[in-house]
Amino acid sequence: MLIQSNHELKLFCEALRGSRFMTLDTEFIRDRTYWPRLCLVQAAGEGGIAAIDPLAGGIDLAPLLELLNAPGLLKVFHAARQDIEIFYHMTGQVPHPIADTQIMASVCGHGEAASYEALVSRVAGAGIDKTSRFTDWAQRPLSEKQLAYALDDVRHLRVVYERLEAEVKQAGREGWIAEDMAALEDPAAYALHPETAWKRVKMRVDKPKHFTLLRALAEWREREAQRLDIPRGRVLRDEALGEIVHHPPRDMDALLKLRGLHPGVAQGRGGAAILEIVKKTLAEPLLPLPPELKKKSGAPRAGAVADMLRVLLRFVAEEAHVAPRIIASGADLDALAENDEAGIPALRGWRHELFGKKALELKKGRLAMRLDGPRVVFVEV
Repeated sequence: MLIQSNHELKLFCEALRGSRFMTLDTEFIRDRTYWPRLCLVQAAGEGGIAAIDPLAGGIDLAPLLELLNAPGLLKVFHAARQDIEIFYHMTGQVPHPIADTQIMASVCGHGEAASYEALVSRVAGAGIDKTSRFTDWAQRPLSEKQLAYALDDVRHLRVVYERLEAEVKQAGREGWIAEDMAALEDPAAYALHPETAWKRVKMRVDKPKHFTLLRALAEWREREAQRLDIPRGRVLRDEALGEIVHHPPRDMDALLKLRGLHPGVAQGRGGAAILEIVKKTLAEPLLPLPPELKKKSGAPRAGAVADMLRVLLRFVAEEAHVAPRIIASGADLDALAENDEAGIPALRGWRHELFGKKALELKKGRLAMRLDGPRVVFVEV
């Protein structure tokens, strides 16, 4: 069923309202835009299944958007973050309440980031035709094959959710899921702040001068990309940004000589803005390096500690049948090796109970690990 009118959409949403849960997925494109362009919304519940066409002339998605915040209706996604980002950008609200089957699978022994296809095969015993995965969802009319593929994303998800829901309950990990869903529902996770755009740039920065320029230029680039609705790389590529930060140009000749900067950008409106930012930023007091960019002292010791924490994490995760990265990432372990009060998930909630406590005890010399045949045994010291 393809919904392309307000009347059909209203009837469908009314039919879903009485469901215990509804499954949701989206198809979008964003290769030529900053903001994702929503092309299709798929939804299924006890009242039916349909694909909703947001590109249909005159359609108003208000009944669907209202349903996304119905308190008595659980919204089930797989790998929800991008879908939620779209709805948050449209409404300023995060759908509530929600469940993410990828997170549920990760705490039930199905792997770190189980794909939807893998879960459908393993949990629902069904197969999905992947040939339409990279199709152009903005084209109209949509083919029967495209619609079948799109609807499969929510049809099988109902079975996957019910099976995983039972596994979570059997393992007694409802609290874990509730904790992670609360984090996923936090609006702060989807708010885009240009002043923190520098954090998304992978660049070695160890001087206040370089950081001050990076922060100012990344903020300008983010605002321009949002204003023009184009990818940030179309405004200024990371390579060019790095060149400007480490070799600040004082005039147009110097700007044009930088590698990685397209002459069209340098000679256009962007070039004048870049030179003005460099001039203004370097004339003002420099910003101090934030903690995450400061060089760490005692790196060899921290590295050895991080290695020990990785061993601990692996065995804790195996014992609990949880994907290790769901508990702590490599960067989290490095931060914990340096700081007992690092602001990482592993030191909060269920992750703290499962791993964080042991990690801190290990660092303080109050916990040891030894082998008992093929098993790892923890020993209080």
